[in-house]
Amino acid sequence: MKTVLINGDCLEQMKRLPDNSVDSVVTDPPYGISFMAKKWDYDVPKVEVWKEAMRVLKHGGHALIACGTRTQHRMAVNIEDAGFEIRDVVSWIYGSGFPKSLNIHKKDERCPDGWGTALKPACEFFTLARKPLSEKTVAANVLKWGTGGINIDGCRVGTEGATKKVDTNKCRESLGKYGDGLNGGKVSKLNMGRFPANLIHDGSQQVLDLFPETKSSAGKKQTPSKGTNAFGDYEGTDKIVGHTDQGSAARFFYCPKASKKDRDEGLDCEEKECGVKNDSGRGFSESDPYRKILKKNNHPTVKPTTLMQYLCRLITPTGGVVLDPYMGSVSTGKAAMLEGFDFIGIELNDEYFDIATARIESAKETTQQQHT
Repeated sequence: MKTVLINGDCLEQMKRLPDNSVDSVVTDPPYGISFMAKKWDYDVPKVEVWKEAMRVLKHGGHALIACGTRTQHRMAVNIEDAGFEIRDVVSWIYGSGFPKSLNIHKKDERCPDGWGTALKPACEFFTLARKPLSEKTVAANVLKWGTGGINIDGCRVGTEGATKKVDTNKCRESLGKYGDGLNGGKVSKLNMGRFPANLIHDGSQQVLDLFPETKSSAGKKQTPSKGTNAFGDYEGTDKIVGHTDQGSAARFFYCPKASKKDRDEGLDCEEKECGVKNDSGRGFSESDPYRKILKKNNHPTVKPTTLMQYLCRLITPTGGVVLDPYMGSVSTGKAAMLEGFDFIGIELNDEYFDIATARIESAKETTQQQHT
């Protein structure tokens, strides 16, 4: 696995990358809401940025681009105006958002009590976009570039899955071009899990309570076909299709917000005293450059590694290269590395770049330990 971190402006740095050189774009760019009065968050990325991202992305390659609810429309329009095809929007639902509403009555008692100015934030969106195909069909594009589809089976939800070898002399589950196995048998997947949805939630009780409990389904009996074509018809015994599980209807992929451990992993998070005390002898003043410092991940919008792993896996082919032009503290890069992908990350802010470098080095050590 190869990881390249670049400290600089993403628009200028992407111009140095070759055409059709990356397999996916997974990024969490500025939302354009001036979050915590950060200058870098004054606007969503311009069309020119997404044009460069699309140029370096292979034909048929997908992008997952995060945004908040207030400016999702502006983000999606810029992505589409750059030439991307908007394929879907993946919603990440969580219950741990903190309301930032102003109580109007407290500001002026003449105003009605119980009225505020904002709803509790509980979701963010990832626009799923695709660079137009260069070939006439998706299959032809995949054969040429390795991109064009999304990893359905690799992102199914609800079971670890299992496999078994099927005797095709007794039950030809597939007689098609891609179904036959060697020596009269094939490997068949069992309990593959639910089809990945455009909804991701954090597993919190607040979110789970929104979904009803569902009863077990007996599944549907499918009578075998007599066909033997290349599209998966089979002959033999009946089989049950569908899901027979029960429980909460919230059986989607879920991921909570980034924990402190996840945010700070790889950083020196112990307090250290530097220099000397001030004249009062009572510690360090706020203006003293040698005051006590706490080294931690202070990026305000860190995404959980598990979430970014799922998203990278969803749209990146095996052995592919993931690009993140707004790397931040490198959650996407860490996720890509853990999934076995190469990664190119670009970050303008020097402080965040240093944090990203430390987190990637820690992820490298973890990955090496897992393979020794």
